Amino acid sequence: KIRTSARMFPQRSRFHYAGAETEVLGLVVSAAVGVPLSRYLETRIWQPMGAEADATWTTDSRGQETAYCCLGAVLRDWARLGLMLAHDGAWNGRQVVPRQWLLDATTVAAPYLAPGVATRGSGYGYQVWLLSGPRRQFSLLGVHGQAIFVDPAMQLVLVHTAVRTKPSGDPATAELYALWRALVARVVAQ
Repeated sequence: KIRTSARMFPQRSRFHYAGAETEVLGLVVSAAVGVPLSRYLETRIWQPMGAEADATWTTDSRGQETAYCCLGAVLRDWARLGLMLAHDGAWNGRQVVPRQWLLDATTVAAPYLAPGVATRGSGYGYQVWLLSGPRRQFSLLGVHGQAIFVDPAMQLVLVHTAVRTKPSGDPATAELYALWRALVARVVAQ
């Protein structure tokens, strides 16, 4: 018997981040493509973008990747990923991620997903955080302070590595966002 509960809010009216949803998405993608997520990532993104090292992905006792977290790579490969995203999915003249999909993934799809509405400071796209401002900017955020910030219009990328003890609520997060805003302002002013 499956138990359900009543919705707290109408569908598509309020954003709530839940890592379990990303975990389910990982299971669905893996089943749909018939290979583990790590292999899919390797053949579809990692190799085509010319990654210099293998990435690591934490798995559960059955070998299933933890889709909501725990993907590790060397700094230069994170930078390659950020630059590929800054070029709307293209790398060295090859379209690695479909451009339209990436545009859709990094653009506000509904009012409740907009920056300042979804959360106090960010919006949400397809597994990416949307930043407020006059043009499209987004970030990929790790659970303990890792981040990739991307501004496609300027093809600007900031990769931040960290190992914070708390998964969220660290005061250094505000400093990281301030650093990104200052970097963007500096490049715009040039």
